[in-house]
Amino acid sequence: MISTAQKRLAWLFVLPTLAAVALVAFYPLSQVFRYAFTDAWLSGTSSPQWVGLQNFRDLLQDPDFLASVRNTLFFTVVSVSLEAVLGMAIALALHASFPGRGLLRAAVLVPWAIPTVVSAQMWKWMLHDIYGVVNLIGTKIGLLSHKVAWIAQPGTAMASIIVVDVWKTTPFVVLMLLAGLQMIPRELYEAAKVDGASAWQQFRKITFPLLRPILLVTLVFRTLDALRVFDVIYVMTGGGNQTESMALYNRRVLVDFQELGYGSAISIAILLIISVFVVIYLYLMRRGVYE
Repeated sequence: MISTAQKRLAWLFVLPTLAAVALVAFYPLSQVFRYAFTDAWLSGTSSPQWVGLQNFRDLLQDPDFLASVRNTLFFTVVSVSLEAVLGMAIALALHASFPGRGLLRAAVLVPWAIPTVVSAQMWKWMLHDIYGVVNLIGTKIGLLSHKVAWIAQPGTAMASIIVVDVWKTTPFVVLMLLAGLQMIPRELYEAAKVDGASAWQQFRKITFPLLRPILLVTLVFRTLDALRVFDVIYVMTGGGNQTESMALYNRRVLVDFQELGYGSAISIAILLIISVFVVIYLYLMRRGVYE
């Protein structure tokens, strides 16, 4: 039984943390909500005027914002799906016993260790239509009939960004799933082999069910990151060629147009969209859809 004195002491230790969170998170967020219902401008000299829900009504009729939502959702679904499949395959391969496994595990983590801005700029040069090594190798071995402007064409720009993001963040999924695989008792596989279970049956009945919690947590983290994607797109295309994400559009409204009120409304819309995905994941986890 926890005494009253112990509870007070616990609150005493927690209060500084709560105060710090309120200072760096709650207060700025409250300001965003306040400005979202006004016509505030960053460069405005007059006091902001209350406009109610007008900014949010404008959002629903803003073709640029709706396009950024579609781009972000497409990027999120495709990249996270590919990362989950590739991450699972690589984690299973690295979990097996073979010479040099430790070195290969360390090598797989290299893309994740590189800062996103650095890796995006590196891939931007690799995909360059004139100097890029991708076009050079592709044309020499016959995969490409001519050099392609990968990030300068609307048809290939988003696909190129997805490839870069998958290359960059799949190691994170591998690391999470590999940690989960090492927690599965080997006795389960030995018993399954005695019963004559094939490798696929072992994966379907043992590996995948026991990895569900870790896989779900990993998907939550990756989905939240993908929905807030900014840096890789900003470096590679600047949001052009039909690749502008919600975060990029929000930055354009706030910084380039200096519309503080409208930009705050966009920030709240992004928060709501991300919250919907979080609620869906939590609902699926509670309802046991993955069982």
